[in-house]
Amino acid sequence: MEKFKNKYRIPSARAQWWDYGNNAAYFITICTKNRCHFFGKITDGRLLAYPAGDIAANIWHEIPSVFPYAQLGAFVVMPNHIHGIVIIEKTVSGVAVPLHPATKPQAGGFAGSNNPVLNENLSRIVRWYKGRCSFEIRKVNPVFQWHTRFHDHIIRNDATYQRINDYIENNPANWCKDKFSEHPTLP
Repeated sequence: MEKFKNKYRIPSARAQWWDYGNNAAYFITICTKNRCHFFGKITDGRLLAYPAGDIAANIWHEIPSVFPYAQLGAFVVMPNHIHGIVIIEKTVSGVAVPLHPATKPQAGGFAGSNNPVLNENLSRIVRWYKGRCSFEIRKVNPVFQWHTRFHDHIIRNDATYQRINDYIENNPANWCKDKFSEHPTLP
């Protein structure tokens, strides 16, 4: 295993053969730390959101205004995770969409211009989303934490997109079958 500054590094969970800045649709799942139920509870197939769940939903819908190259597909907040589809489309009618001036980061750190925060990609969007949620949710629940990583799936065709869209929309109704549905509410 490669080392950085003589310490072991956890390898990336992202597909090494894919550029996550490519125009594509991505299915993402972001879990809370230890899968704690910070966002609400499912009753009769619907989420009864806690304030943290409302915040997570509201911030999700801000993504396109912060990242003009991102569009949103289906989305759901569950008690201990969120599912959503992010569509990266860096051109509109053949014209490149510029980086939003308010979010353009400066080069820095050990990676310099290779810093992943400088790239217009899925990881940057998720990093922003998790950070904004953490900041706002901790105002109402100071112990809130996300799991350190996120799961992604590159959606490659319309049939897969529709299957994932249906999965997201039906997720609350299927919550009783989830192995983490009885997980503790607090860490």
